[in-house]
Amino acid sequence: MRRRGNGTRRLRVAAGAVVVLAVTTAHGPAVADPTPTPAPATPVCEVRGGRLSEISGMVATDGGFVMVNDGADDEARRRIFFLDERCSVVRTVSYPSRPRDTEDLAIGADGTVWVADTGDNDRSRQTIAVWKLPPGADRPVLYRMAYPDGPHDAEALLVTADDRPLVVTKYSATLYAPSAPLRPGTTARLEKVGQARLPASTTSNPYGALGRTAVTGAATAPDGRRVVLRTYADAYEFDVSDGDVVPALTGGTPRVIALPNEPQGESVTYSRDGQSLLTVSETADQPPGTLPTVLRYPLPAPVVSPTSPTAPEPTTRAAGDRTGRSDAVGTYLVTAGALGLALIAVGLVALARARRSRSR
Repeated sequence: MRRRGNGTRRLRVAAGAVVVLAVTTAHGPAVADPTPTPAPATPVCEVRGGRLSEISGMVATDGGFVMVNDGADDEARRRIFFLDERCSVVRTVSYPSRPRDTEDLAIGADGTVWVADTGDNDRSRQTIAVWKLPPGADRPVLYRMAYPDGPHDAEALLVTADDRPLVVTKYSATLYAPSAPLRPGTTARLEKVGQARLPASTTSNPYGALGRTAVTGAATAPDGRRVVLRTYADAYEFDVSDGDVVPALTGGTPRVIALPNEPQGESVTYSRDGQSLLTVSETADQPPGTLPTVLRYPLPAPVVSPTSPTAPEPTTRAAGDRTGRSDAVGTYLVTAGALGLALIAVGLVALARARRSRSR
């Protein structure tokens, strides 16, 4: 998430995001169980050297990690960074042209690294892009894409089993995929293919209610049978059948993994054995000397249902596990709270505009 623009612009963006939260909640993604008690995170390694202070994307590899910054102004930070298992940079790859706002990473089945150049805080981009770096290559290739319904801010990327990028928007968790194969030098038209349904949350984070709904990263398990979306507060893990990610995200019930109080948690990946999640936060706005630290969170093990020996059940209850009256009450409370936040945000915008008018 690039930090730019004046306070009024940030207020408008926040108000719009809260309105999206109110509308999305009112139409049913989230009946909230209390947020699960988080398992303690285990530090893995610290990223040193200063060039990776705005980490927005990370994937784990057999040899360590790949990371990118989000839209860094410093040319030395506009690279694809390869790190060993101790978080030491061992290789960097430059872009052949300047990226706009790189926000997430994904890795294909063949080892190709995908970079999501999809950030758009101001919602002003006519096109977004992905960069593809095949194994062993030293020059990523740019592929442009365009939304069918105007600009969106997006910070999460998945790659489907048939090698299509799946872009997840930040404030509505809407899913977009190209309608035709990507080709260099052309702009592929994206199509809306669904919307993810995330349970509500109470996990503490620096951005409050908004931080619990903003999708900031995504990852696919090494075996392809699970995917995860993360916010500034939590991770939501979905089971995937037959490699079909979209139905999993739009119709599945996720397991919730709390990621409390990360300074600005935007990155998530699976460990190479698929048994844990790894995260890392930006540190650009943290006290001097704060180093980005890769954290490991254990995953809840699926439980075999007594009525279906082959069907995994989440160990952490998520949306839809309650029944009857408690569902209705939960939906009412979440909806009312979200609508109240929306009204407050709209009122603040109106007040800011009134003050500007009086000062003219």
